[in-house]
Amino acid sequence: MTTQARVATQAKTARRRQSPQTIFRNAFLVTFLILLAIYPVIDGTFGWGKMGAMPAILIYTMLALGLNIVVGFAGLLDLGYVAFFAIGGYTAAFLTSPVSPIAGVLQVNFYVAMALAFLVAATFGIILGAPTLRLRGDYLAIVTLAFGEIVPRSFLNLEGITRGSKGMIAIGRPIVPTLDGGQIVPKELYNSDQTAWYYLIFVIGVLSVFAIYRLANSRIGRAWMALREDELAAASMGIDLIQTKLLAFALGASFAGFAGSLWASMLQVIDPFQFDFSTSIIVLSMIILGGIGNLWGVIFGGVVLGFYDRILTADLTNWVHQIGASINVPVLSNLLLAVDFSQYKYGIFGVALVLLMLTRPEGIFPNRQRAMELHGETPEEMEQLGEEALSERTVGGVRA
Repeated sequence: MTTQARVATQAKTARRRQSPQTIFRNAFLVTFLILLAIYPVIDGTFGWGKMGAMPAILIYTMLALGLNIVVGFAGLLDLGYVAFFAIGGYTAAFLTSPVSPIAGVLQVNFYVAMALAFLVAATFGIILGAPTLRLRGDYLAIVTLAFGEIVPRSFLNLEGITRGSKGMIAIGRPIVPTLDGGQIVPKELYNSDQTAWYYLIFVIGVLSVFAIYRLANSRIGRAWMALREDELAAASMGIDLIQTKLLAFALGASFAGFAGSLWASMLQVIDPFQFDFSTSIIVLSMIILGGIGNLWGVIFGGVVLGFYDRILTADLTNWVHQIGASINVPVLSNLLLAVDFSQYKYGIFGVALVLLMLTRPEGIFPNRQRAMELHGETPEEMEQLGEEALSERTVGGVRA
């Protein structure tokens, strides 16, 4: 038996010997994804009334999936990811809005605009990646941060093209098939069609997850991981660093273009103030919370953090106010009625993130290789993983 065949056999054996912790984690993630798929039914059954926030949460989760390509797979810190979100949204607005400067020349439907937003964002990803090929660490973070500030400011200052602070309105809506009298007829989505928006974004997200999963397990995905672990070693083993980095920036940006076109169409208005620096930080935090490099962990982190940001803080404030109104002690009642968690949500989240970094820096559901990079390979981990970790460490597309 050859060395490669022996390693493959040992890797399969290691996969079959899953620890109870791994089985519990996988079962939890599968249950979470099933609940996410049927959430509109659950929300309607129990009358929670939270569907208005869920499409936005899914869009931000899609942003986190795209950023995970750059940060999680390739190990390139990008603090200006919101720029590609804005580029995708404005691309859809230019191609579909009647107030667009090219409205009389070129008008397309939403799905064509979404595909073009994908390509335009990928192009700008290459434009950003090209001058940063020799940068690493803090210097790369500074350049990407600058790009994230330049793009929204450009949209604000180019008032003759983008309408500046007024924003662009009446952006094209998607058309989806619906049942009407037992027949399938096309229907244009409006903001009130929250369940339809949810499932449209969910389907596009599933396709995005499938594409990203295939990328991560392809030759280019293994090259990204080699680049993340050791750039010099990857270059010495024949990996084209220029091509690998540019592909990471381009593909990561393209999924932000998808998300931006959905965001603009759903809100029916887009302006530069929607794309500030905090968006990049929130999306990066979703990746850190869920687990850098782990596709399913990023989905979990995106939904949980989005739920906290858009639903939980408002509900906590209402609950505390109800408790304060029911208490007969004036001092305590006034204190509780003055509480507003929406004003302190970033502070609370910051404290929680610091605690997470101190106790579990790899995230809640970490990528195995990433966890071993942070904690080292203990004898117990090596016994559990066997040769699986060795078989996954591929340089230049050649199995170890």
